[in-house]
Amino acid sequence: MSETLLQTDGLTKRFGALTANDEITLGVDRGEIRGLIGPNGSGKTTFFNSLTGFYTPDEGTVTFDGTDITGWESHRIAREGVGRTFQIAAPFGNMTVRQNMLAVQTPKSVDEHERAQEILEFLDIDHIADDDASGMSGGQKKLLGLGRVLMLDPECILLDEPTAGVNPALADRILEHLRELNDRGTTFMIIEHDMDVLKQIVDTVSVLDQGRHIVQGTFEEVSTDDRVREAYLGSADDDEVPV
Repeated sequence: MSETLLQTDGLTKRFGALTANDEITLGVDRGEIRGLIGPNGSGKTTFFNSLTGFYTPDEGTVTFDGTDITGWESHRIAREGVGRTFQIAAPFGNMTVRQNMLAVQTPKSVDEHERAQEILEFLDIDHIADDDASGMSGGQKKLLGLGRVLMLDPECILLDEPTAGVNPALADRILEHLRELNDRGTTFMIIEHDMDVLKQIVDTVSVLDQGRHIVQGTFEEVSTDDRVREAYLGSADDDEVPV
């Protein structure tokens, strides 16, 4: 029987008259790779921000591994075991790749230099470890963002468009790394607009539309659901949907 690791119940976030997340209830199982999709403006990144302490929810709860983490500060949530990356990778450009990794405060029991080297090798960016991060390609910056999160050894990682703007070869490498991490036990939730990428890696997909969680299922189930067609195209009778 599956065990829920990350759970939201009635999670709501408003910005004035705009309800960006409207009573979202969903659960992510331990060891799962969950996709999160929806039209632009559907509330996906707001949802990530509310899960990870960058926004304080107006209503509802967030539970991680049995602990209510609603309203916790972001650094405390990260230490609890929930890491996240951002759509636009922004490393410290005046620092080397290795220094960017070491800027993350790891648990005191961990040798941070050894851990950084292991992660750099795992992500295949150890050859540029002592180069300035400002000279990295977009894809390499995505890998560095993931590496910085891995320094905290999180149980669950939220990825905001991990392959956006990345060349196909490097995107494939990123997916390989995610699969290996998942095989080791890491749980993922992934926002991704490239449905070909998402189809390769997810176990389950959740769909947001106008701030609401409207559908959940396998990629195949979601891609043929009339509610998803209507969310993306305005009509369930259209022939094609971008999932």
